[in-house]
Amino acid sequence: MNSADQPAADVVVALTGDEKEDARVVFGALRTAFACDRAAEDVPQEVVEGRPTVWIATFNVSELRAEPRPARLRAPVVATLQGGYTAVDSLRKSLASAFTVRMVGTASGDQEEEVQLRLENRGSR
Repeated sequence: MNSADQPAADVVVALTGDEKEDARVVFGALRTAFACDRAAEDVPQEVVEGRPTVWIATFNVSELRAEPRPARLRAPVVATLQGGYTAVDSLRKSLASAFTVRMVGTASGDQEEEVQLRLENRGSR
């Protein structure tokens, strides 16, 4: 997706993990902070039991509603964020208020970046 297709304040979030409940927790934390393209009732579903699945949602970070509170995950979750530099950084900072966020990798372009993060329970090391 190029920058002409996506407003500067939108960040696409792709979550990878084994637990749909963990995806629900992460998306719930992000919905506390930002508007989402999916309704609150549209929760992650398990596609094939026992196999990793990718769940995707888009968040508009132009207005911070509230900082998410710390949340508990059953297992670490990999989050891939794609969007403008400022928007991705805002979303990453909000995630850090709920989880321990570790940078796994980045790919940079002219006007947007892709960042891969590992989300864990706060206090995990």
